[in-house]
Amino acid sequence: MTNLILLGATEGGLFDFDATLPLMAVQVVLLTFILNALFFKPVGKVVEEREGYVTTSRAEAKQKLAEAEKLELDLKEQLKAARLAAQKVINEAEQDSDQLYREALALANAEANASREEARREIDAQREKALIQLQSDANKLGDMIVERLLAAK
Repeated sequence: MTNLILLGATEGGLFDFDATLPLMAVQVVLLTFILNALFFKPVGKVVEEREGYVTTSRAEAKQKLAEAEKLELDLKEQLKAARLAAQKVINEAEQDSDQLYREALALANAEANASREEARREIDAQREKALIQLQSDANKLGDMIVERLLAAK
């Protein structure tokens, strides 16, 4: 202790150089090794595993997103093609129905014309028959009038 007094240190002062300083240094080093072995390495391992999991999850998510976008584009193209095909089918059906309508209309007109022509022929035949009958009756009546006029004279 006399050595310490010579250095100007008093007992219980700010810097007390006795056996506690090396003991504290040994405790800090030992505590560092124990904490490193028991806490920091497992925590570091968990952090690295979690970081790896997050990295792989992000990569998988990006890959799935890219696949989803590709599928979306494919589906949009298929939908567009289906719409075009449906429009084509609708147009063809409209054309077919229009053609059937025109054919049915032409057939109905032809039948109406044929029926009208048949009716006209029938009416003409009946008129001719009536005219012949009327002519015959007129001739008979004329002959009767002439006979009566001649007989009355």
